[in-house]
Formats: sequence, structure tokens, C-alpha cells
Amino acid sequence: MNDILYDVLAQWKSAIDSHDPSRAAALFTKDTIFQGLHPYGVGRDAVAEYYESQPVGLSPQYELLETRRLADDTLLGYLAVDFTFTDRPTLSVNLLVILRHVDDGWLISHYQVSRL
Repeated sequence: MNDILYDVLAQWKSAIDSHDPSRAAALFTKDTIFQGLHPYGVGRDAVAEYYESQPVGLSPQYELLETRRLADDTLLGYLAVDFTFTDRPTLSVNLLVILRHVDDGWLISHYQVSRL
């Protein structure tokens, strides 16, 4: 279970590190509920728009704090994330993700950030 979460999160981090909103959005289900630090959005277009608005140089450093298997095809991860920037202080948040097994892989179906 942790291997699955770490794999998806590593791909998410890589997409953000390279400022590739389309690649980041592809890690989410088509009907994902996405809540960053702006009003929530639904679907991959909302995810891509959110990450497009983020500055180049943004990088998440995360620690997986808790995991739960909610069903055979559903996993929950709770993380502490530090988003670092090139021109401003680090932003520390909590992040809850729910992954679903869709077709032949695991995708993020819910993403909820909260400030510490």
C-alpha cells in the first residue's frame, strides 16, 4: 500500500518540480475533487490550471504520516508537505489524498490541502 502511494507521490512531485501542469493533471482521475489553497475545482482541467498558476521553482518535500486502505481499490494518504519557492518562505501544509485504482493504474481522486 505505501509503495503505491510513494510511487504516485513521486510522480506528482516530479511533475511539479518540472512545472509540467499537464503531467501533474494526468495523475488525477477525470472527476477528481481538487482543493489546493485556492477555491476547489473538479476534473483534470482544474488541476492543470492550478499548477499552471504556480511559480516555476516550486517544489514539494513531503512525509507520509498515515495511510489507510479504504477498499480494495481505494487508498488514503495523509502527508506533511513543505512547498519550497525560489523567492519566498517555505509553505507548510497538511495534505490528504485519496487514490483509486482506475483501469490499469492508481490515480488521485481527491486532493485536500490545509494550512498548519
